[in-house]
Amino acid sequence: MNRVNPKVLLHSKWTKCSVENKEKHFVITKVEFDEDKNVIECQITAVMNNNEYAINWRDLKQPSLWRFGWQ
Repeated sequence: MNRVNPKVLLHSKWTKCSVENKEKHFVITKVEFDEDKNVIECQITAVMNNNEYAINWRDLKQPSLWRFGWQ
């Protein structure tokens, strides 16, 4: 399981394990928190073509889906 700290999530780099549309490398570009410092929105951007996607940040913990850094 990947360790993910919501406080340092912004601008972190990720590699998707299953490549779709030639999109493999991503950067977290937006993270919104509520009053209790819980993540309410997370947006990820593909480096290849700048497509943006809303994701559940907890999915980044799954090593079968995501790897930390660009690999």
